[in-house]
Amino acid sequence: MTDTPREGSPGWLGALLDSASFARAFTLIVFGTVFSAYAIERIAGHVTYVTIVAGLCVLGLAVMIARRREISLLRLVPTTVLIFIGWALASVAWSGDASASFWSWVSMAALAFLAVVIGHVRDTLQTVRALGDVLRLLLSVSLALEVLSGILLDIPFTFLGIQGNIAQLGPVQGIFGTRNLLGFVAVIALITFLIEYRTQSVRPGVSVASVVLAGGLAALSDSPTVVVLALGVGLAVGALALVRHARAERRAALQLTLGALVVVGVFVGYAARHPIIALLGAGTDFSMRVELWNLMVDILRQKPVQGFGWFGVWDQQEYPFNAINYLLDTNHATGLNAYFDVALQLGWLGLVLFLAVAALALARSWLVAGERRSVVYAWTPLILVTLLIDSMFESFVLTGLGWLMFVLCAVRAGQSRSWRERLGSGTDAGGDGPAEAAALPHAEEGKA
Repeated sequence: MTDTPREGSPGWLGALLDSASFARAFTLIVFGTVFSAYAIERIAGHVTYVTIVAGLCVLGLAVMIARRREISLLRLVPTTVLIFIGWALASVAWSGDASASFWSWVSMAALAFLAVVIGHVRDTLQTVRALGDVLRLLLSVSLALEVLSGILLDIPFTFLGIQGNIAQLGPVQGIFGTRNLLGFVAVIALITFLIEYRTQSVRPGVSVASVVLAGGLAALSDSPTVVVLALGVGLAVGALALVRHARAERRAALQLTLGALVVVGVFVGYAARHPIIALLGAGTDFSMRVELWNLMVDILRQKPVQGFGWFGVWDQQEYPFNAINYLLDTNHATGLNAYFDVALQLGWLGLVLFLAVAALALARSWLVAGERRSVVYAWTPLILVTLLIDSMFESFVLTGLGWLMFVLCAVRAGQSRSWRERLGSGTDAGGDGPAEAAALPHAEEGKA
């Protein structure tokens, strides 16, 4: 893809906003800002972070206006995403604190908008490259600060939440605040770096070093969820490889078989949950979570359909969050499970909508990845698998970087195999974006 402005771009500003170079810079800054949100807030304050995101939304709107000729409103956002966000907005009406709930929704909508912009100005390979560059930098900074804190100075950096435990081989937090979030980001980075390696979009030495960096920090995070994520993603990679190498006439039967195995695996995993938890050494942590989830379900019975209103991260002063923390004598900021959290805040209807977004996005992206020659299409379903598995233990997918990635994957998946294609949107039926066909050089197509 060339960086020359398109014909008809009005003036230098329109040419700048319409250029591929600006789109890449915008994507890098969005990923860098959202993935380093914790560090930005601890160093410069929450207002600074909000100001940056607001500025990026203004720039994103300007980019969308400059590229309006190549964007179809009908294909802009998946319907399920719009309905889910709309239901979250409606919940402000019955929230205990309408003002706090509304501003939480604004934050949610802002990150979703940024994901939509990225999904329309960058194709899959360009997105992977931008995210890979950002995560290489952030993980390198995290490792450097951990070494500085735990080995060279032997002083915890409390303002960043770094405890300096790297000399004891963890747990480490990096610039992400908690070991679980670092582990989650490291798994996303591993998937991204491996896709980069398979598509040969960066030098082999850089790819190998990046994989070692992400894998090392994932291990040093000492997060029990990383083991589950690694196992789940590994199984997904194996299943997707089988589908990609199967004959076209056998794929449907293979997909059904894999789906049945997933259902059986879920039931077996639930039945054998206690031995699995003991094996992972997370019995105490899991018991705490189960107690929290049971209480959330009990309180949800008060408003089962609509929930208590959207807050994202819990408002510790509002009911039912204050009641839950009081009864458990804890200080939870989330429900430590995205599915229970959605149900508590948006009711069972909200949970159904959330599951619809996830199921449609995963199904669409999985089918595309199974049929396309380029391995780059595997990135979207594998990231979605990571988000959905992690959502069983954390609520990262509902806010911040998790929500940005979730909406981005839903937008990417919605650009193919959508009912909108039957209405003739002017793009290839299997396309991955307006510039996909031109943006994948033959050298970057990857191996089947």
